Amino acid sequence: MLTIKPNLSGKIALVTGGSRGIGRSIALELGRRGATVIINYLKNHDAAKATVEELKIQGIKTTRMKAHVGDETAINSLVSKIEEQFGQLDILVNNAASGVMLPTDELSAKHWDWTMSINARGPWMLSVAASRLMPDGGRIINISSPGSTRVLPAYFAVGVSKAAIEAVTRYLAVELGPKGIAVNTVSAGFVMTEALDAFPDQLGVKNIASRPTPAAIRYRAESGETPNCFGVRRSLAPKSRYYVTNDLSVDICQAPIDTIMSHGQLFVIYAQ
Repeated sequence: MLTIKPNLSGKIALVTGGSRGIGRSIALELGRRGATVIINYLKNHDAAKATVEELKIQGIKTTRMKAHVGDETAINSLVSKIEEQFGQLDILVNNAASGVMLPTDELSAKHWDWTMSINARGPWMLSVAASRLMPDGGRIINISSPGSTRVLPAYFAVGVSKAAIEAVTRYLAVELGPKGIAVNTVSAGFVMTEALDAFPDQLGVKNIASRPTPAAIRYRAESGETPNCFGVRRSLAPKSRYYVTNDLSVDICQAPIDTIMSHGQLFVIYAQ
């Protein structure tokens, strides 16, 4: 059970792709722990507006900022707006992701460039720009996926981009460490969000996502309840200044509350 509840009062957090799915849940959890949350989005105005309204109803300070996080000009404009409005940024969650789901021999250079620009180049550029607004103790969290280390159907471009963001994390952790900024990657297992609908083999992937982990099997046997459990692999530099530790795989189990919120809580641990 996750019981860590860091107090993030006074912290300014930016969550890219924060209007839906895992990003929305991370934004909600950051806000519930006291942070002022900036929701970044690109196209879905309605989802962004709905998420901001949900946060406000819960008494969370929040705003939304539209920006294409794969575009250097848009990134610089976003960071400038944050500096003008808030003066600093304490937490950055690079959650936004996109990609073309096709086998290798059907991908074009355009497909490749689009995927890499959103999933790897963008987080690198945004992290560097955002770090200039971060005080000692700043936190950058990059969201990866199982496809970074295992082969999934039609996942070539996205999987390679996620492997790239994990490498980006390791380099940023070392280079930003002397400034007191910790950089981590969190890679959740298969999470039941609408993103799974993009897989050609939707049923197969969703079956994987719905399988109980070892912790889930034990929880159900002991409590008789159906829990939310999921495997997570993380590449992290916990509170580090100069090092990146090895990957660590964990199997986390929670009581049956909002499925996606359980994931939001995990990611927020690394923001403290």
